[in-house]
Amino acid sequence: MKRLLIYLKNYKIQCVLAPLFKMLEALFELFVPLVIAALIDRISDYSAFGDRTFVFRSFVLLIILGVVGLISSCTAQFFAARAATGFSEGLRHDLFKTLLGLKFSQIDELGTSTMITRMTADVNTAQSGVNMFLRLFLRSPFIVAGAVVMAFTIDFKAALIFVVLVTILFVVVELIMRSNIPMLKNVQSRLDRVLSLSRENLSGARVIRAFTAEDVRYEEFVQADEDLASYQQKAGAVSGLLNPLTYVIINLFVVVLVYTGNIRVSEGALTTGQVVALYNYMSQILLELIKFANLIVTINRALASADRIRAVLELGDEASAEKSGEVTYTESVTDNEYIVEFDKVSLRYHELSDEALTDISFRIRRGETVGIIGGTGSGKSSLIALIPGFYETTSGTVRVDGIDVKDADPDKLKKMVGIVPQKAVLFEGTIADNLRWGNENATDEELREAVRLSVAEDVVESKGGLEGEIEQGGRNLSGGQRQRLTIARALVKRPEILILDDSSSALDNLTDRRLRDNLKTLDYDPTVFIVSQRCSSVRDADIIIVLDDGLLAGLGTHAELMKNCEVYREIYESQFGKEGE
Repeated sequence: MKRLLIYLKNYKIQCVLAPLFKMLEALFELFVPLVIAALIDRISDYSAFGDRTFVFRSFVLLIILGVVGLISSCTAQFFAARAATGFSEGLRHDLFKTLLGLKFSQIDELGTSTMITRMTADVNTAQSGVNMFLRLFLRSPFIVAGAVVMAFTIDFKAALIFVVLVTILFVVVELIMRSNIPMLKNVQSRLDRVLSLSRENLSGARVIRAFTAEDVRYEEFVQADEDLASYQQKAGAVSGLLNPLTYVIINLFVVVLVYTGNIRVSEGALTTGQVVALYNYMSQILLELIKFANLIVTINRALASADRIRAVLELGDEASAEKSGEVTYTESVTDNEYIVEFDKVSLRYHELSDEALTDISFRIRRGETVGIIGGTGSGKSSLIALIPGFYETTSGTVRVDGIDVKDADPDKLKKMVGIVPQKAVLFEGTIADNLRWGNENATDEELREAVRLSVAEDVVESKGGLEGEIEQGGRNLSGGQRQRLTIARALVKRPEILILDDSSSALDNLTDRRLRDNLKTLDYDPTVFIVSQRCSSVRDADIIIVLDDGLLAGLGTHAELMKNCEVYREIYESQFGKEGE
């Protein structure tokens, strides 16, 4: 939690005032039993029963104590809520920024469901913990201690009962919380599993229905949900012992208090009103200990959530440390002949995983069109992800414009490279808004040119022009329409290196051909990487890279590979036949 306390630095005043006003409320609350005791004693004295002035003053004083206590409570709640919401706002902003800045390997490790859980449930739980802490962490102990002190001001012997009571109650609360906290952590981990399954199944609902797998997925979810419920019941059963035990203990001590009070009243050492006051103080102790126990539960949940949030922020610190510090970025090599070079490159996503790429070497000249082809899982996307530095090589060197990607300025490198990923992602807004991600200063004419080059004029026209609305995730567009608009977005950027990662898979052959022809008419000369499983998409490339299970199986033109590369020839013949051209 210490890692997250920096988000309260702008709310120091609120963090001080909230508990202070709560203690002020508690102070007024402690005086109420004394006023009631005096009132009872005065009314029970029949000779003074006619003293209406005293009774009236007592009622007015009780009202004043109640009103001032209410104002103090509301004020404390305001400051606590202000600090807690400000804390969560700053935390959520930084967490979102951190998630956007993580390396691809870190994103893969976390997973989308986990990141969403951290952004929502964990931040909300941490916010609740801060709110409850500011309101109760001083109030409850203050009330308990104050009640014991007040009891001593009334009667020393009766107050000893309070000391024994508080000691026993604290032991009971400690034992229950000590056994309950690990259970609560287990509940949180099971909740993560349920949330992950919920997101996976709901986002893939169409696939599930297409394969009539509803029953299987439902049973899997029910199993996870029952597992969560089981742990919640166990945790609830233990924490549920708190109220009955404290009530039983309090009631036993109430009996002892009443019995002792009766004896002390008979001796003339106590009045009836004082016994009532002692009973009220005992009730206050009961309520505050229950509140304190709930506070401990809430704080422990908040600490568990804070620990998961901290882990994500530390991942962001690692990523930032690699980008900043004393790093001196290498300048571009003037007139370097090769814009992209792979020198004995290997890639392993995780330490225990197999190599996705092994000993890959090639060099690409400026302005060349490069085709990358291979079977599913051959490493095509892994290879092109190394060019903009999305992943780090396990061994070997990737150079862009003569610079080792590890030593390149990330911002400059991203400006050089325009990439269209396999999954076409669009965002809610207008078509123009989405296209200007490539260049926020692009004119409408430049946008229309990019749309023309990506063969997306019909898409834009069908939506009413560049100001046509795109729904969240581009769900009001077909797969091919989304792909063409994402290609247009990359073209607006006018990158030196354009990477099309299987980005025409949803296009028909004619549209795909028109797209490739249009790319040859660009008014500047970018280096283009075309990743595809279709030979027709790469056969006209200046150079074709053939991958097979992470290995470089072939490198050359279409004609050269047909003669010298068995893997390429098999792919080609599987698509066009042995007589295909």
